[in-house]
Amino acid sequence: MMRTVTASPSATIPRPHVGTGMTMGYPRAVGQTTATDESLVEEFLSGTDAGLRQVYEAYKRLVYSYCSRTLGADRAADATQEVFVAAWKSRASFRRECGTLPGWLLGIARFKVIDMTRVQHRNGTATGQDLDDPDGIVDLRIDRVAERLLVTEALEQLPERAGQMVRAAFFDDLTHAQIAERYDVPLGTVKSDIRRGLDRLRRHLEGFDDALRS
Repeated sequence: MMRTVTASPSATIPRPHVGTGMTMGYPRAVGQTTATDESLVEEFLSGTDAGLRQVYEAYKRLVYSYCSRTLGADRAADATQEVFVAAWKSRASFRRECGTLPGWLLGIARFKVIDMTRVQHRNGTATGQDLDDPDGIVDLRIDRVAERLLVTEALEQLPERAGQMVRAAFFDDLTHAQIAERYDVPLGTVKSDIRRGLDRLRRHLEGFDDALRS
């Protein structure tokens, strides 16, 4: 039976403090295993305050970075808190077989960003590029920011060598044979490392898409 939180989620989730490095980087070490990911999912689904806090601490920088880049720093902290409250309330809809938790969280963040952007348009407070076509912003800029962050997060979670292989293939546009020569590793190792990286990215994007369908 699922346990429930003893306090409101907004009381459990602090408002992020904006400080140096808050919008850059991610909280877990490079190469951390999927076993840790699974334990975070279990904590998230457990329904406890401790589970909520652990997931918040693990992914607050990812969500804050997304909100900051799409909404601006002045609204990012409030939006981040609201994303985790919404995710906590709808945690039963998270399907681990359909993608990763960070991907799913950014899918929820996308809804929050869209809502806040539309409110600005209705209130006449939109500025800069947000004055232009809001539907274009939703379809292009907001999604592209999420995709870039998920690519970065996926690479950060790979072992160092695997991350190098993926970057060399997709950012340096090297062939598998050229990568093997550059890093002096067997061709089969290059292929397996790249496959592992692509699988991680695919799972993130699937989670993002699944949140949009939930």
